[in-house]
Amino acid sequence: MLLHIDSSADATADSVSRRLTADFVRVWRERHGTAEYRHRDLAAAPVPPLTAAYTTLGRRVERQGFVPPSKVPALIEGPAEQREWDLTLPLITELRSAHTVLLGVPMYNFSVPASLKAWIDRVTFPGAFADPDTGESLLGGTRVVAVMARGGGYGPGTPRESFDFQTPYLKAWWGNLGVAPGHLHLIAAELTRVDVLPHLAGLEHLARQSLAAAREQVRTLAAA
Repeated sequence: MLLHIDSSADATADSVSRRLTADFVRVWRERHGTAEYRHRDLAAAPVPPLTAAYTTLGRRVERQGFVPPSKVPALIEGPAEQREWDLTLPLITELRSAHTVLLGVPMYNFSVPASLKAWIDRVTFPGAFADPDTGESLLGGTRVVAVMARGGGYGPGTPRESFDFQTPYLKAWWGNLGVAPGHLHLIAAELTRVDVLPHLAGLEHLARQSLAAAREQVRTLAAA
């Protein structure tokens, strides 16, 4: 299954991350035909932020040794915890079922959008992605393609390289969940706001090159 997640607040054609994830999906569908596909738009249908009931239930689960999701209902106490689990389990199930995860990730204030962070917080439930017998990650074979769009330039050697908290965050989170380094693909289109930010004037050619390179990477990975 391909799980396609968009997190840009901009639902129009101005969204570079949405255009690039759409490119991936088009190529993927040409290759895989009727294979299962799911799209989750975190801007159109936001994931609710965590409440105290979620953290209370999570701690109770941790004390039991990270039980699998199928055994969590037996540990739920009260309607508030049940509501949190009902909001969480479908997201965990989607992610566990995916062979490929496609993320559209614009850079907001040097990191990921709040909509994506809310999804990350909710699916990162204790024990959700660990084999209960071996402790090994269930996502070891999952492929992740994160398409990042940045209004400025944050690549290696640029003055704002150290301002990029998007790339290391995604690497750390997916790695901590057990996704193999060779299965995590981070693609960045930079200088996407060159047409509206005066201080980027003169960098139009670099923006075009970055977008073209990102599009090529996206299509290559979709066809793989």
